[in-house]
Amino acid sequence: MRIYIAASWKHQHAVEMLTAFLREAGHTVLSFVENNHGEQSAHLALRPDGSEIPFEEWVWSDRGLRSFNYDTDGARSADLVVYVGPSGMDAAAEVGIAWANNRPVLGLAGKGEQFGLMRRMIDWHSDYRSLLSTVESHAKRLAGRSAA
Repeated sequence: MRIYIAASWKHQHAVEMLTAFLREAGHTVLSFVENNHGEQSAHLALRPDGSEIPFEEWVWSDRGLRSFNYDTDGARSADLVVYVGPSGMDAAAEVGIAWANNRPVLGLAGKGEQFGLMRRMIDWHSDYRSLLSTVESHAKRLAGRSAA
């Protein structure tokens, strides 16, 4: 199953750990952390010489466009999207893209979550074990549909 993880850079380590767990279970994970085309945590992008690229400049660069396309295509085309909260507006937009494309969205709730009414798009989980169990349930349903 193809899974996209929508999250803030502040959750980089959680994204890396979820990616490892999900890949170990046999899933394909689309990771913005691994495929960021220059952006790093704290929106720090670097030129080949190591100097910083201002975030606004990076956003409108070809590298920023590649990241935008990867993230939006991942949210639109994955079999399942996992949201790690609380995250920012970009992750919320990715959740909206997934929901609008009839992709299930599982959320890992975090203290200080900002989602309001739109939290209805997400199947919320309070711990990663519950979330991973639900991922496997989705994978079994998807495999059952493919076999039919």
